[in-house]
Amino acid sequence: MEYQYPIDYTWSTDEIVDVIHFFESIEKAYEKGIERDAMLTAYRRFKEIVPSKAEEKTIFKEFEEESGYSSYQAIKAIKEKSSGEKIKIAQQRRK
Repeated sequence: MEYQYPIDYTWSTDEIVDVIHFFESIEKAYEKGIERDAMLTAYRRFKEIVPSKAEEKTIFKEFEEESGYSSYQAIKAIKEKSSGEKIKIAQQRRK
């Protein structure tokens, strides 16, 4: 990818890796699809690192501006699907 992930450099190395994994999960949801449970696990770990809703919104906005992928739509898809189903989000206009 030709963009940077929104990272807080006060996070530990493990936390940075887990946040990047979460954003890679969002990319997969748009590009080829991802199992709902895998996406949910990545999101739950993200929420352990970023528990604040306001900070989450800021990070999601930064990621969408960089990548063109809406984290909000990916999280919405988690809630709409059942365990074992695949999430595939329609491609948006890329920057």
